[in-house]
Amino acid sequence: MNWLDKLERKIGRFAIPNLTVYLLVGYVIGFGVVYLMPEMLGYLTLEPALILRGQVWRLVSWLLIPPTTNLISLVFLILLYYSLGTALERTWGSFRYNVYIFSGLIFTVLAVFGLYAYISVRYDLYGLTVSLSSVGLVSTNYITMSIFLAFAAIYPDMEVMLYFILPIKMKWMALVYAVMAAYYFIRGGLETRVAIAASLLNFVIFFLSSRNTRRFGPRERARKARFKRQSEPRMKYSNGAKHRCAVCGRTELDDPCLEFRFCSKCRGNYEYCQDHLFTHEHVK
Repeated sequence: MNWLDKLERKIGRFAIPNLTVYLLVGYVIGFGVVYLMPEMLGYLTLEPALILRGQVWRLVSWLLIPPTTNLISLVFLILLYYSLGTALERTWGSFRYNVYIFSGLIFTVLAVFGLYAYISVRYDLYGLTVSLSSVGLVSTNYITMSIFLAFAAIYPDMEVMLYFILPIKMKWMALVYAVMAAYYFIRGGLETRVAIAASLLNFVIFFLSSRNTRRFGPRERARKARFKRQSEPRMKYSNGAKHRCAVCGRTELDDPCLEFRFCSKCRGNYEYCQDHLFTHEHVK
């Protein structure tokens, strides 16, 4: 059991279900702000200098900044990431999905503050003050792309309809994104490099620390579902009981304190309560 399993046992009940929906609703709200109240956009950005002066709401409000201001692109993005995000949450569970998304957000905030500190030191050497636009606008664009990468890592051979027309496998789309990210990382400015590195750090740390992610793969899930279908009919009795003594016929519904065990010496699957486990006559 790795650290994620241990953490889930302790605080898993606080996980937010359907987190993708909230993230995408934030995009819609931010899109409305851009077109209806563009002057409000300056109050939403992730600006470390202003946060340090008391505008702490910016630690959260930057999540409303949409990755694109094109309506058609935003609609395609919402449809795509709703399907990917919800499928990923069903595969991992709400808690692991929450950890993945929130860790990416935290890495981004820390990276922006680190960038601001770096720029501040450089400007102080020349006796200049840091411009508020030095860090630039930060959106959750690379966070949503990390969702795409995670889905491609688990379902590499799944086909999606690109723009509802062209079928393409997830692994090839992930490869294209990796090439594009490398290109922007090399050609982009310091802000772009920090944003890309933060999103990839989220992806790398999560998958390296989860050594048993194979159990979330489609083959393992299909195997578990097949085993559940095969075993459930044999384990259910009247009134929904799952255990029944082959001697006295009692179930866990008759006495919740009863313990049941299978006998290895009996030929067949015979289960006995603790009163008859050692006193029954073995079936040959």
